[in-house]
Amino acid sequence: MNQRRAIRIGVIADTHGLFDPAVRRHFKGVDHILHAGDIGEQSVVEQLEQIAPVTAVSGNVDDDEQSGFPSETVIELAGRRIAIRHILYEGGKLIKGGRAFLDRERPDICVFGHTHQPKREWLGDTLLFNPGSAGPKRFKLPRGIGLLTIQKEKVLPKLIRLSDRANRRNKFTIVKLPKKCGRATRRERR
Repeated sequence: MNQRRAIRIGVIADTHGLFDPAVRRHFKGVDHILHAGDIGEQSVVEQLEQIAPVTAVSGNVDDDEQSGFPSETVIELAGRRIAIRHILYEGGKLIKGGRAFLDRERPDICVFGHTHQPKREWLGDTLLFNPGSAGPKRFKLPRGIGLLTIQKEKVLPKLIRLSDRANRRNKFTIVKLPKKCGRATRRERR
């Protein structure tokens, strides 16, 4: 009898150019990593690729052509169809395009981002999984990533909360300017 071992998948989204070194610890030993868009900078994917193979989609802050990633994709891992799309929900509701994507692809799991709000819920036979945002803290939302463990017939989703203050030693330092000076551009923050 062929005993298939458990497959562990790291799930990340909305990094917005920030690679938090804590991700290495949480994703240690994963078989694959899924990035559900709003990558921000190619260096994020390059650092994830040092951990495990990566499948990524572009998000609304990524330029599809420049990033080299599609806006949506479907892969098969451990015998499961896994769909990845950045925007599935907006304003707390499944969007029309998201519903059409799910109806067309009929995945076992759909990984998404965009809302920065962690979510794990079933829609019929499909697990909808949003790890939250692994990028800079925004609003009052927690920062987070996720793990999917596929074990025989079970899919075990786990949300992992990251510290609100990412260790930025591998990233630029944001300089706070007085309100009357306006916002710093990306180049000024480096």
